[in-house]
Amino acid sequence: QVQLVESGGGLVQAGGSLRLSCAASGRFFSINGMGWYRQGPGKQRELVAAITSGGKTNYADSVKGRFTISRDNAKNTVYLQMNSLKPEDTSIYYCETRLRESPHSVYEYEYWGQGTQVTVSS
Repeated sequence: QVQLVESGGGLVQAGGSLRLSCAASGRFFSINGMGWYRQGPGKQRELVAAITSGGKTNYADSVKGRFTISRDNAKNTVYLQMNSLKPEDTSIYYCETRLRESPHSVYEYEYWGQGTQVTVSS
């Protein structure tokens, strides 16, 4: 069984910074893509940032220049550094990962973290 454990959410004033972490544990062969999504009240879940196993990144337009995604493959951990936070960034942030459970199959399994609340006050 694979688990994703998130940390780093909280309450911050507008203009402040937070750093989210998500560590994957359990039995698996390799981790491919990792990403962060968010879902605000009454809204659909949206992609915030993603990073491939090779380090290629992708960001939502609303966070470009403010957020940075990175990963530590040795620790099976993905990070989201969030700077210049705005009230509209308030949301529950979810970690997502796609991994291979066996070297004998290229099938990717998708796992989600439990979510961490980020609240930005004005």
